[in-house]
Amino acid sequence: QVQLAESGGGLVRAGDSLRLSCAASGRTFSRVPVAWFRQTPGKEREFVATMTSSGGNIYYADSVKGRFTISRDNAKNTVYLQMNSLKPEDTAVYYCAADVEGNWRESRDWDYWGQGTQVTVSS
Repeated sequence: QVQLAESGGGLVRAGDSLRLSCAASGRTFSRVPVAWFRQTPGKEREFVATMTSSGGNIYYADSVKGRFTISRDNAKNTVYLQMNSLKPEDTAVYYCAADVEGNWRESRDWDYWGQGTQVTVSS
C-alpha cells in the first residue's frame, strides 16, 4: 500500500550536514505517521525520530535531539531528516518507516520500510 525510497546519504566529515529524503508512493501516505531509524552492523535498529500525519507531534531520540530535524511535505509525498553537526557515532544505514501499529519506538511495530541509505561520518 505504501512504498518508500530513501536518498541523500553519503560520506561527510564531522560537523557537516546532510538532508535525507524519503519518497513515498501510495495515496494513504498523508494519513499515516512516519519515522526514521538507523542501524549499524551488530546492533539493533534504533529509533531516531517520528512525527504524526499532521506534523503536530514530533519525538526525537536523546542522541540526536537538537541536531536532527524531521519534517514532511504531504503534497510531495516526502519525509525529510535534516542532520546537522554530524558525529562519527551517527554513521549508520538510515531507514524511513511509515504507519505504526503499536509502539512507535519499536522498529518491529512499523508496517512499511525503505531500503535504507548509508551515512558515513569521518572524524
